[in-house]
Amino acid sequence: MIQQEDKELLILFKQTDSKEKAFTAIIKKYQEKLYWHIRRMVVEHEDANDVLQNMFIKVWNGLENFREDSQLYTWLYRIATNESLTFIEQQKRKSASSIDDEENGLSEKVAASEGFDVKKLEWKLQLAIQKLPEKQRVVFNLRYYDEMPYEEMSRVLETSEGALKASYHHAAKKIEDFIRNY
Repeated sequence: MIQQEDKELLILFKQTDSKEKAFTAIIKKYQEKLYWHIRRMVVEHEDANDVLQNMFIKVWNGLENFREDSQLYTWLYRIATNESLTFIEQQKRKSASSIDDEENGLSEKVAASEGFDVKKLEWKLQLAIQKLPEKQRVVFNLRYYDEMPYEEMSRVLETSEGALKASYHHAAKKIEDFIRNY
C-alpha cells in the first residue's frame, strides 16, 4: 500500500543514525505540495509557513508511530488539513468574530494580495473559493488543485466518498455561480 521510497524513508527514520536525514528527505519530497495545500486554506504566506512548520513538528513527533496502513502522503495531508483548520479556528477565536466575518476576512486577504485584479479569472476563482464553507473549501482544494482521488480524500478527511463527491459538486456549483455573477 505504501510507496517503496516512502517505506525506505520510514525504515531510515526509525534508525537513530539516519533519523534526521530521512526526515529531511520526507520534508523535501512533500513540503511544496503541503505548503500549497495549506496556503489555499489559510491564504497568507506567513500563516501557511507557520502552519507548515507546526505540521512538520507533529510529523516528527508522530512518525515513529505511523502504522503504514495508509499512504504516507495521506497521513501528511490529514495532519496538514487538521493543522490548517485548527489555525483558522484560532484566528476566529482571536478576532472574536462570527464565521461569516472570518470567511469575509479570508476574501479580504485575497483581495488585498499583491497583484490582485478582479478582472482575472484566477482571482475570481480564489475569491469564490474563500467564500465557500470550510468543509467545501477543503474538499474543493484537495480535488481541484491536488487532484486527490476521492478514495484518498476519504482517508484524509475521514468521511465517505459519497459525502465528498456531494461537497465537491456543491462547491463547484457555488464557484461557478460566483464567477458568473461577480
